[in-house]
Amino acid sequence: MLHRALLEGRSLAAMAKAGVLPVSRPHQIVSMAGAMRRYGPFGGAVTAAAGRHGDQPAIADERGSITYAELDRTINKLSNTLRASYQPGQTIGILMRNHRSPLIVAWAASRAGLNTVWLNTAFSAPQTAEVATREGVDALFIDADLASLAADLTIPVVTTDITAAQDDLDAYLAAGSPVAPPSPARPGRLILLTSGTTGTPKGAPRTEPKGYTLPGAMLDRLPMRTREATVIGPPLFHGTGLIMTMMTIALGSTVVLRRSFDPETFLADIAEHKATAICVVPVLLQRIIALPTEVTDRHDTSSLRAAFCSGSALPAAVSAEFQDRFGDVIYNLYGSTEVSLATMANPDVVRAHPTSVGTPMLGCRVELIGDDGKPVAPGERGRVFVGTVTPFEGYTGGGHKEIIDGMLSTGDVGHVEDGLLYIDGRDDDMIVSGGENVFPAEVEELLIAHASVREAAVVGVEDPDFGMRLRAFIACHDGATLTADDVRTLVRDNLVRYKVPRDVVFLDELPRNPTGKVLKRTLVQWETPAG
Repeated sequence: MLHRALLEGRSLAAMAKAGVLPVSRPHQIVSMAGAMRRYGPFGGAVTAAAGRHGDQPAIADERGSITYAELDRTINKLSNTLRASYQPGQTIGILMRNHRSPLIVAWAASRAGLNTVWLNTAFSAPQTAEVATREGVDALFIDADLASLAADLTIPVVTTDITAAQDDLDAYLAAGSPVAPPSPARPGRLILLTSGTTGTPKGAPRTEPKGYTLPGAMLDRLPMRTREATVIGPPLFHGTGLIMTMMTIALGSTVVLRRSFDPETFLADIAEHKATAICVVPVLLQRIIALPTEVTDRHDTSSLRAAFCSGSALPAAVSAEFQDRFGDVIYNLYGSTEVSLATMANPDVVRAHPTSVGTPMLGCRVELIGDDGKPVAPGERGRVFVGTVTPFEGYTGGGHKEIIDGMLSTGDVGHVEDGLLYIDGRDDDMIVSGGENVFPAEVEELLIAHASVREAAVVGVEDPDFGMRLRAFIACHDGATLTADDVRTLVRDNLVRYKVPRDVVFLDELPRNPTGKVLKRTLVQWETPAG
């Protein structure tokens, strides 16, 4: 109990320093607390911010900007409309790209006591139907240009088009009252889907945080302050994009959204809004640094203090080049949909120890566990387990991650060196070739550091002599030349012989999901023999 009180105290101090809590105006703190009590931390976030920052732009997207006061009234109208049609505990599906509408739907549903499931915009129509059925979706809100994905559904479907002055969603919420709805018996749950690189994505519901440790842990590290701007790169249906959006809203700052990512437009948005923070995944950083310096130099990004990065492994070569060009601003988060936050590497660690994911965040406990279920000795490799203040409830379709001593398995294997955590790879990614254990990440790091290589992935494929052999997939920079023998020589000269890929396949680009993770299952099933 004392430990939790100390965590809450440190969290509140971090929030006060960032400007979330108006310590000089206690009446506003009381008003913010009231909003949280009525609708929970998620549903009440905009109401809490609107009380202090009503005229501040809350969201800027392709329709323009909307203030906190306008946004709060819009959420109320939709929430009241939803309450008239659905019962608390029912589920709303969201299948939209990045703009204000998916957020409005999610906040409104939460205030109405409805659950929300965020679906992947890269789904096919059968996948949409499968996940919607499994999650018990009662109505779907979808972008108009994605409407074909709902072809197999028999539930109500509401479309939105943020590029139009008015759309069906506007008509849907027009009937609702802007008066704040009554408090639900229980705020709606937020259900995000896992990345789905190895199968159909699973629903991972999050409990409403009890206390302030989750936002406190973020603001304890990130130099974000009130009334600024954050440009969001990853899709909102991914935890990385959504958590930074919520942090920005809590600060009364402006969330800048685009339906699709374009690297130069992203930089232009930083310059236009004088953004102090961006949210990215590693592949987006790769696309930014792929721009010629004469292009990036056109945009004034000097306001940038924090590039919050998560979602997949950050290659050392990518972080080094980005920070060389834009300053030491990368805050690299290690976590997952299931465990939420775990560790973070601040810019100094990213610069000096680029393959590390840093140290545990406030309120997080990280331990490496051996196959015997006990902590490994210092420096030894073990399975990564994380304990947080927002425990994972289990997948909506059944099943759970392994739990030891209250800590949840991340599915990764790693080691600690000089107090810093390093992720060696997924525990199911390990390749046993000729009796030797190989984690692909080490080989991938070496390959992507080569001047000709834009991206690389290594997988294990069946081999009649060695059980498994390594196959490397490489996408080169435009105009670069590299041969399979060049690749093998590079690995042989820098790593042990059994880590040399027998096969090398060159592609124009690697297959990735919308959050930037390489689809290794697709690569394992690749039919073209190596050259």
